[in-house]
Amino acid sequence: MKLFDLTGKVAIVTGSSRGIGRAAAEQLAAHGAKVVISSRKQDACEEVATAINAAQGDGSALAIAANISDKDALQNLVDRTREAFGRIDILVCNAASNPYYGPMAGISDDQFRKILDNNILSNHWLVQMVVPEMRERRDGAVVIISSIGGLKGSPVIGAYNISKAADFQLARNYAVEYGADNIRVNCIAPGVIRTDFAKALWEDPEKEKAVSNAAPLRRIGEPDDIAGAVVFLASPAGAYMTGQSMVIDGGTLS
Repeated sequence: MKLFDLTGKVAIVTGSSRGIGRAAAEQLAAHGAKVVISSRKQDACEEVATAINAAQGDGSALAIAANISDKDALQNLVDRTREAFGRIDILVCNAASNPYYGPMAGISDDQFRKILDNNILSNHWLVQMVVPEMRERRDGAVVIISSIGGLKGSPVIGAYNISKAADFQLARNYAVEYGADNIRVNCIAPGVIRTDFAKALWEDPEKEKAVSNAAPLRRIGEPDDIAGAVVFLASPAGAYMTGQSMVIDGGTLS
């Protein structure tokens, strides 16, 4: 058995037009999987799918735009994936949002609901959509990209951190519910990664230095640092791991 071989597998990766999602999709494809690129804008998805097809061969990637706040759009994403590739073996829930920056006292109800809907409920929807066929085959892997924010408090992204803490429990609960069907559900909790989402923490050299110095490895993370863990959790290498949260933060929480 090749522990990281994903030949014949089909993966949906949300929020995969850039950052961690794109790196995860690229690495899944590099290890043999067919990948569906999804984010809000079709043209951005097409760009990534074209690049993956050029690198891995035509038919390796398909672009299907979907807004994670729209349940019907997510169902369309799942349905079209099945139409194109015949199955779904791997679900990577990477897309998330944070429309509010500041203390919890100032967040509006609509902003709080959007964070909870996009970062928790949408993941629940997608799992419910893909799990039935996984249960029939008695095989499947779900990876939820959470955050180390879910393990600590914050004076400025409290609601986001609450949603990411809930993702840990979502994975634990689904691991218990579907473990008997050989479906593995895990979280990854990245630290600061060089993505647009965290740009405020690294585009200024002084801020990047401060963040880097807080990590024992003395650097911020790169998208591929997380993508490797996605491949592990999706592949035979992670066959006995479920209900867990992998912290990948350069040692920041050590």
